[in-house]
Amino acid sequence: MDLSELEEKRRLRREEAAARLHALADALARNNAVAFERDGRRVTVRVPDEVDLSIEVEVESDGGELEIELSW
Repeated sequence: MDLSELEEKRRLRREEAAARLHALADALARNNAVAFERDGRRVTVRVPDEVDLSIEVEVESDGGELEIELSW
């Protein structure tokens, strides 16, 4: 089994992060595949019609985290 992994972490303005999430949601709604590009590398992920959605929220006094995961 081949494993392809592409990870990106960077600081964005809240509005920029929302725009990225909107683009991803739009791509998921329109297609059965989503493409990601980073440093000249392209990974295409085929997404089935049904997925498992997990949302996790952590709030602490010095910050928080919102994690959204799709799996199949």
